[in-house]
Amino acid sequence: MKSDITSILPEECISYILSLTSPTDVCRSKLVSPVFRSAANSDTIWGKFLPSDCYEIISNSPSSLSKRLTASMSKTQLYFHLCNRGVLIDNGTMSFGLDKATGKKCYMMGARRLSIAEVNTPTNWRWKCLPQSRFSEVAELKQVWSLDVKGVIETKILSPKTTYVAYLVYKFATSRSGFDKKPVDLHVKLEESDAGRTFRVFLDPSSNIPQFSRERGDGWMEVKLGEFFNEHGDDGKAVCRLREVDNSTPKKGLIIEGIDIRPKDSR
Repeated sequence: MKSDITSILPEECISYILSLTSPTDVCRSKLVSPVFRSAANSDTIWGKFLPSDCYEIISNSPSSLSKRLTASMSKTQLYFHLCNRGVLIDNGTMSFGLDKATGKKCYMMGARRLSIAEVNTPTNWRWKCLPQSRFSEVAELKQVWSLDVKGVIETKILSPKTTYVAYLVYKFATSRSGFDKKPVDLHVKLEESDAGRTFRVFLDPSSNIPQFSRERGDGWMEVKLGEFFNEHGDDGKAVCRLREVDNSTPKKGLIIEGIDIRPKDSR
């Protein structure tokens, strides 16, 4: 007489076996049987998929949220909260989340965390609140002739052995100009390396120019700045940059939410 695995092994053993796979495999296993579905919801599994320093990172979020996440959520609930919503950390200048398919770390540097040339000159930029942004403020370009935006992130806070892609997250105000006439240079590199590919794209292309940006599910656009391989997560830095230095073309109307850094092929 044939028996399936659920009649031989207790649910705790099935949970342990599933914890040795991947988040994607665990989610697929829920379709096998009710026993697998129950085992797949175990904290034994999702606790193993949380980064070892997850609670330390969350402790940098606002105190009330940090307490709720660590005290009232199961590890399963916390995992999916970080995948679907993430949390703000470092005084609200950065967000932290997880890639749902792999459990690897994702970060987004808000505009306040970026180095933006002339951002504190009122005639050039202004800070504003937008309800669709996860951050309290975004940077809106009033007018500049030369554009330079840079974000730097320490590789030690990222997941090792992972290829990361950096994206500029942005949109345009109703009145905008300059970004359909001149391309911008997009570049990502590890600080200790001279390597890194530069992309030249139009952020607001006309109909006869290829569109390199894409819409996100949160009401913003994103365009790829570049990618890098984080091998060991040593004390290095990844530098992400956007530049357009043609002083003959004024630019206005760009709204920057931040720079999103997540594992390659995570969406």
